[in-house]
Formats: sequence, C-alpha cells, structure tokens
Amino acid sequence: MNIPFPYLLMLGESKDPLAIKTARGIHYWRPEKCMGQLRLNDDVPSLNLPDIDIQTAAKDGAKTLVLGMANAGGVLAPHFVPYILEALNAGMNVASGLHQRLADTPAIAEAAEKSGTALFDLRHSNETLPVGTGIKRSGKRLLTVGTDCSVGKMFTTLALEKTMKARGLSATFCATGQTGILIEGNGIAVDAVVSDFIAGATEALSPDCEPNQWQLVEGQGSLLNPAFSGVTMGLLHGAQPDALVLCHEANRDTIRHLPHMPIPNIADIMELAVRLAKLTNPNPRFVGLAINTSALSEDEAKRYLDSLSNQYGLPATDPVRFGVDNIVDNLIHVFEE
Repeated sequence: MNIPFPYLLMLGESKDPLAIKTARGIHYWRPEKCMGQLRLNDDVPSLNLPDIDIQTAAKDGAKTLVLGMANAGGVLAPHFVPYILEALNAGMNVASGLHQRLADTPAIAEAAEKSGTALFDLRHSNETLPVGTGIKRSGKRLLTVGTDCSVGKMFTTLALEKTMKARGLSATFCATGQTGILIEGNGIAVDAVVSDFIAGATEALSPDCEPNQWQLVEGQGSLLNPAFSGVTMGLLHGAQPDALVLCHEANRDTIRHLPHMPIPNIADIMELAVRLAKLTNPNPRFVGLAINTSALSEDEAKRYLDSLSNQYGLPATDPVRFGVDNIVDNLIHVFEE
C-alpha cells in the first residue's frame, strides 16, 4: 500500500489526546511525511505541527489527507464529510483507518472518481486470508500484549524494533493496525478481519524467516477487555510468540470507554497470556514490562517502575521516557546468549 505523502493530518474535534493517537503515531515515527495538522477547534490537542487548512495544504503540495482520529466503533462522523470532499476536489487523496469505508459514502466515492484521486481504507483488505494452522514457523517472534487498549503496544513494538536494529539484531515490525500500516507502509489491520481468519492473518503477516530474525508483532486490544478480547486472542495464537512484553498505563483505573469495568490486574493478564499462548508455542516467556507513566512525575515513574521490576522479576520501563534498552538486554540474555 503506497500512500503518497506529504500528509495533512486531520485531528478532528475531540479534547481527548488518545483520540488522535493515529496522527500522533505517524508524526512521532515518520515526521518527514507530515506537512501540517487540521484541527476543527482550538481545544483539540496539538502535535506542534503548523495548522493548515485544506486549500493551503493542497497548494503547498500535500498529497494525502489522513484522518488521524480514532474512536470507538471506527465510524465516520457525517460532519467530517465536507472536509473530505474539499480535499478530494482539491486533488488530494484521502486515507482513513476507520472501520467505515470511505467509498461507502456515495458523495465521497463520486468526488474521488471525478477528481482522479485515491481512497485508502487502511482497515480493509482485498487479500484472501487463510485460517490459522498453528504449525510452528522458523524464526523468532515477539508480541506486545496489554491490560487495555491504547496503552502503548504499537509504540513499544516500534521502539523495540529501533533499539534492536541499533544493536545489530535482525528485527521486523509487523503492523496490525491502521497507524502502524501508515508508519510501516504495509501490514494487516486485524481488527477488521473476520474473526475466523485473525490467527491466519497473523501467520501470513509473520511468515517463516531466518532463525536469528525477530518478527515483532504489534498487539491489539486486551484479553480481559470485554469489547476487544477476540482480536487479542487471534493475535496470540497466530503470532506463536516466543517472547511477550506487557504494556500498561499507570493510574488508569477503568477500561477505556467502559468506566464500569475496572482495569485488569497485570499479573492476571500475564498469567492468562502465557497459558493461552502455549496452544501454539510450548514455551512463551515475558521479557519485560512497558509502562506509560505520563500521569506520573519522573521520580514517581522511576519508583513505580522499580516496584514492578521487583515484583515481577522483569525489566520495567517507560519507552517514551527511558527507552527500551533494558528489555532488549533481557531479550538477548534469554534468547540470544
């Protein structure tokens, strides 16, 4: 999937920083692809990119309007349609990671056809996917799992890839969500795959490889999230992970979008993940904990990470604040030495 850039990142209208995680991820990992941001009001968190309207962006050479918002259900708000039409009519392509297809809105499909521009629905693939087999594949695999959605699984996986490559290790990021696909340039949005084929899609995404190669599979959802546990289970069985990294957000008390559901206990997620992963890999092992400590001061974060490390006997870090070198050190110790 070759999506032309520079991008104009549409951030929408939400005050919630997590609502723009798609745009934030693209800007963090691929800043060279981003020309500016489009915010529909001043309360929307900024990425510290220039605020540019669609007409100006098109004149300055922006190639694609990227819908950088994420919402529950992945629906396209009707009042976003005029912005999409304006971009298409100005000669820009449009990329979306929402579940709702752009072309399912007749006005959008008509404008794209008339202007000769392209619509990129990142969550939808025309590929024929197999069902999972559970047959062991060559190479090594790591999967990030979480206590909830939006706790840093993609960021952690990309940080591990970057650090491992810097250490001279063979590592490949396997994108399983719309943001990762925009960052990597390819992948499969597994949360839009029919449930019978999630494990098979993950096997296809991380096929046989060299014995010393690590395929780093981006996690989704959570095993104990009542809305999104299915996608996590499919990834767990399809990835056949040799290594697991637990992702969690400090001070998050309830599941995102479900305030009546308490956040699962870290130990429960880890025990369950290992037990279920053994269906397709006889010896999956956790090698670290990646914690979003943005709600804590730096000193509080260090004390919290130290307590987790002592409790679980594993390196614990905040990938944004402190990097992931300690997790990679442990990965090398457990699997490479």
